[in-house]
Amino acid sequence: MTLPPLEEVKAAHRLLAEYKYDLRPVERGYANRTLYVNLSDNEIREKAVTSQMKEIFTGGRGFALWLLWNAVDGDTRWDDPQNELVIAGGPIGGITAYPGSGKSTVVTISPLTHSVFDSNAGGYFGPYLKFAGWDAIEIQGKAERDVIVVVDGDRGSVTIEEAPLEELNTHLLGEQLTEMYTSDGRNKKGISVVSAGQGADHVLFSCLNFSWYDTRREAVRVKQAGRGGTGRVFREKRLKAIVVRYSDLKGDINNPVDMALIRKAGKRINEEITTLDDSQNQMRKIGTPYLVEIMDHFDLLPVHNFRYGSHPESAKIDSSVWKNKFTQGMVDGCWAGCTMSCSHAVDHFHLRTGPYAGQTVMVDGPEYETVAGLGSNIGIFDPLAIIELNFYCDTYGIDTISLANSIAFTMECYQEGILTQEHTGGLDLTWGNADAALELLHQMGRGEGFGAIVGQGVRRMKEHFAEEFGADPDFLHDIGMESKGLEFSEYVTKESLAQQGGYAMTLKGAQHDEAWLIFMDQVNNQLPTFEDKAEALHYFPMWRTWFSLHGLCKLPWNDIIPEGNDQTDEPAKVPEHVENYTWLYEGLTGQPVTADDLILQSERVYNFQRIFNLKMGFGTRDHDYPPYRAVGPVTDEEYESRAERYDDQLRELGIDLENLSTQEKMAHLRKHREARYEQLVDAVYARRGWDENGIPTMEMVKKLGIDFPDVVELIER
Repeated sequence: MTLPPLEEVKAAHRLLAEYKYDLRPVERGYANRTLYVNLSDNEIREKAVTSQMKEIFTGGRGFALWLLWNAVDGDTRWDDPQNELVIAGGPIGGITAYPGSGKSTVVTISPLTHSVFDSNAGGYFGPYLKFAGWDAIEIQGKAERDVIVVVDGDRGSVTIEEAPLEELNTHLLGEQLTEMYTSDGRNKKGISVVSAGQGADHVLFSCLNFSWYDTRREAVRVKQAGRGGTGRVFREKRLKAIVVRYSDLKGDINNPVDMALIRKAGKRINEEITTLDDSQNQMRKIGTPYLVEIMDHFDLLPVHNFRYGSHPESAKIDSSVWKNKFTQGMVDGCWAGCTMSCSHAVDHFHLRTGPYAGQTVMVDGPEYETVAGLGSNIGIFDPLAIIELNFYCDTYGIDTISLANSIAFTMECYQEGILTQEHTGGLDLTWGNADAALELLHQMGRGEGFGAIVGQGVRRMKEHFAEEFGADPDFLHDIGMESKGLEFSEYVTKESLAQQGGYAMTLKGAQHDEAWLIFMDQVNNQLPTFEDKAEALHYFPMWRTWFSLHGLCKLPWNDIIPEGNDQTDEPAKVPEHVENYTWLYEGLTGQPVTADDLILQSERVYNFQRIFNLKMGFGTRDHDYPPYRAVGPVTDEEYESRAERYDDQLRELGIDLENLSTQEKMAHLRKHREARYEQLVDAVYARRGWDENGIPTMEMVKKLGIDFPDVVELIER
């Protein structure tokens, strides 16, 4: 493919609006203003960050939720011009002395869930946006034609530019825009681009790519805000990209009160990473795919649409394979100074399908979720096929997790006779058919064929297959691995009641970034009672929320463990690392804090987001249930694959199994497990300060200081 010269591409731009602003330093982690852009009328203006915003919402995801709350009403739909796409980093984000400090959070009304949604990404965008002068950017309205928003932190300007000639797919667009907006022709590291791809014009579970420039590879790389359809909203607004430029990065640019305290925290964890990573999870050599063989060993690796938890061929896609595929010896951090360096890539990969067949490309990842989802969950144990699927997902702007579960759902329906080749346009959707999976992905990128149906996600396919093909809606509901409209991330939860709640009682749907409790609950039996599980389902969602308020990655918290952590009172919390974060916050702001103070910051935002869901017509008990496959076996084959386990559990309940059919056994097991889930919901709601319908009580709302008049009106209905 021959691309037009950059001079020609740039010359085709038409300036639609420009806003000049004063450059001023960040103060204690805050730029103290947010940027508003309306693409319908090309309005650009700034808003002040008030002391109340900082006190109640802290930053990052909290700021984004507050801005969106004030922009939409309960009738706003994802494709309305009124909907916003809000991106924010956070006050601690952008430091270079502590690993994992380059995160951004995207908040919008989701095309998958129809409710408020947050998704986070690495890369340089969040820190650069703040250093360029803005704690958040909120984009409203719809452009008439494709546009690019450029935030120039070197010159102090924001522009909206009509951009007709750039490529849409990320691996090309990112390189074009990085070259185009580099101020001196050399400092490409000073550019970060947010983009989607051609798939985001069609697929509801499209993602956003956040870029940074890898100086060692001399290439643009990306991390994804993958969940919830953020890319679909982006393209609905006719956004082709958001570009931020900032060329004067320094270690103390957040202007903290006590840089020495920040360095103290950084020194401690960086020494741990240097000395312990190679003997623990090898994040710097393998990254998150280290989980594959662990999940397989404990029957937690999703296989064939979560039917099973292990597979004899899993060694073909385990960590040893990816260690050999990833380019070693690189400092692979997606933010400056991140010694975790877990952002691996496959260099010089030869594509064999799609519009770029025959070309050699660099592929970021794959991460564990992609390996498990587009590998074992659809029966593919060919690493080359997984890498190719990963590349096209990234450049098209498609979430690998939702794609994997959507394909797995169709493959199971094909196996069960619900779908035939007449329905699929001739595609043979048997387990492990990599060519069919790739063809579906390319159809999604074009918005054509059966891929266009699969690209609407599991929830809509359930409705479509029942209405159009006469499938049993109850069976489809049981095997359709989505909650609240969001496809599950890639862990089998049948034997972990706490993780079932950790998926279904989330704010946004079945994503593990709120609570990952499988090992505590299932493997280590650290949560034996409902009260124990409820406490974990209070603390860990609040703790993980805290990272999104500050622009931080959670991996340095618990993917490297200090020596002696197992001897602490609460090893799952990694107390030494929690202390590090109190030092970071105090060093930045000058305000001493305890771990409880950090949790309180999250409680305010977490409960506010739950109420935001209520505003959008959700946020109640009815929406907090998983599909039954997340709880127990749906088919005879599932039960019989673990018959000894299930039979023993039924005997413990006093059930006489003699002469019982598999179907009768499953009915007994289902009744028991669904009753336990109801008990869990009651316990979690009570611990969180919510009523029996899952709505924060007035007492809790007042305690947290979020009793705004419109909030009070909502919860008193």
